[in-house]
Amino acid sequence: MCGIAGLASTTGADPEAVRALCARLTHRGPDGEGFHTDGQIALGMRRLAVIDPAGGAQPVHNEDRTVTAVCNGELYGYRALRARLRARGHHFATGSDSECLVHLYEEYGEELVHHLHGMYAFALWDSRTRRLLLARDRVGKKPLHYRRTLDGTLAFASELKALRALPGAARTLDHTSLDHYLAHGHVPAPLTLTEDVRKLPPGSLLTWQAGQIHVRRYWTPDFTPRPAPGPGEAAARARALLTEATRLRLVADRPVGAFLSGGLDSSAVVAAMARLSDRPVRTFAVGFEDPAHDERAHARAVARHFGTDHHELVLTGADAAHLADLAHRFDEPFADSSALPALHLARLAAGQVTVALTGDGGDELFGGYRRYALMARYGALPVPAALRPLTGALGTGLVARSTTGTRRRAAGRLLETLAVPRDRRYAHLMACFTPAQRRWLRTGADEPATDPDAPLLHTLAASRATDPVNRLLEADTLHYLPGDLLVKLDTTTMAASLEARSPFLDHHLLEWAAGLPAPLKVRGTDTKHLLKEAVRPWLPAHIVDRPKKGFSVPLAHWLRTALRDLTRDLLTDHTARSRGLFRPEAVRTLLAEHAAGQDHAARIWALVQFELWARHALDQPPAPAAPLAPAPPQRV
Repeated sequence: MCGIAGLASTTGADPEAVRALCARLTHRGPDGEGFHTDGQIALGMRRLAVIDPAGGAQPVHNEDRTVTAVCNGELYGYRALRARLRARGHHFATGSDSECLVHLYEEYGEELVHHLHGMYAFALWDSRTRRLLLARDRVGKKPLHYRRTLDGTLAFASELKALRALPGAARTLDHTSLDHYLAHGHVPAPLTLTEDVRKLPPGSLLTWQAGQIHVRRYWTPDFTPRPAPGPGEAAARARALLTEATRLRLVADRPVGAFLSGGLDSSAVVAAMARLSDRPVRTFAVGFEDPAHDERAHARAVARHFGTDHHELVLTGADAAHLADLAHRFDEPFADSSALPALHLARLAAGQVTVALTGDGGDELFGGYRRYALMARYGALPVPAALRPLTGALGTGLVARSTTGTRRRAAGRLLETLAVPRDRRYAHLMACFTPAQRRWLRTGADEPATDPDAPLLHTLAASRATDPVNRLLEADTLHYLPGDLLVKLDTTTMAASLEARSPFLDHHLLEWAAGLPAPLKVRGTDTKHLLKEAVRPWLPAHIVDRPKKGFSVPLAHWLRTALRDLTRDLLTDHTARSRGLFRPEAVRTLLAEHAAGQDHAARIWALVQFELWARHALDQPPAPAAPLAPAPPQRV
């Protein structure tokens, strides 16, 4: 696991600028650094040594040093891949996984990505053709940002904050991206909140040659229905694929552990690890003083069942009060409050291991969220247009008078969703601020220049899946998973210099699960049905069959107690008001209504994270301006 950065310029790349970029990525790779310069190109990296710690330094080269690469991530099954390449006449100088990249490129050119199995963002320079290749893994586990100027210079880095330090980097807000942030709670690729930087989307390649760039997608999940296996056969296959995915992710030359919430997904991963390991698995959990949000008892039960070396910590409102520390770890404002416990969990684990396996992706593969069952049952229910305002008002009233996790609140959310046209219901259900709330909050124009929900609506409309549940799984795999969950996972673990690996996001397992009939995944109100049956031989019934809880935070309570004054001052002081982005009376109403008992926690948290980001990213004096090239047109 590493941080990578580089420059490409027809007039020559400045190696010192790349060293400066890498200096801002030290947390991603505290174990060393490496650089390569070749006229038009300068590459750099910071290394977290996991594979071949002594000899696996980067950059890596082919035999005649005409191909050079730096890589962030891990290539699974690399030993078999190295053996295949040796059989074809290639010679290796290290014992690392990343060296496979340069030899695969010699064999397959750009198509090397189809021979990779892992999580990665890499840069590869071909000195013969003077071409630079950037790539991200299929699902988007590893990030990559880039900035292009009018003279054709390309700068890239694992984190946007590194690019923001370049001379000429803009500190101007992209208002379209702000609309997306308010809608989703994160900024989806290829957008960033900074006008001159873009994200390389998951499963994509970028080529730079002679100052010109081209971006193309090389992989998307295929949810076309396939013949249905029998339930027993499907469960056995899921169990085998998860076991193999876990086995590959246990390969490391540094200590390995696991995040354990006590939920089905993380418990299944720990179960697979215990079956494959000859020593106790090290597990790590985080909890809260509030019993309604604390799942440590379930995590302990799993830890006892498998005899793990278990460690845990408890977060309080005082821990949450360090808002700036959390916000500054992220490149952009990030409204998912579970980032707070995720960061503390990563720090806990990093004290003992270098690699941690996680249960991320299980919900998106096997239908774990209750919203899938809800939408399958009610998503297409017709509601006459004349009744929609009444339905929405009734739902909003129920939500306002209830607390998170109650049946009354769930019923209110359902009524609010049914008040929306059918094709927009899932977007409404996933919204941080709904379109009406965004219009009420924002100053200026009533409507944004683009519809932030359009990419999600397009995915749902264009899906090859014939069942509504699989269409939602596809949408979440392409939007929510890479935009929210994987950003949280990468950012919080890398902030602690910890490598996170996710067996459920193995692309072989993902592609197999995508084609399964939806009734194997969601049956009535029974979510994740197939996965439960697959791991039932491994886990106690009380773990398999207990209701899903999720990694929730007592945020609503904290915003009325430990964080109340801090958030009020932050969102209503002169600095916040002077931005002119949000109506002060709207912000004050959100704060007052929440203090009085309504639940606006998610929206207040989103505004807090934006304001903290803005004070760091926008308010500092910009470097001297440089002419910028428009980002290449891409669908968000």
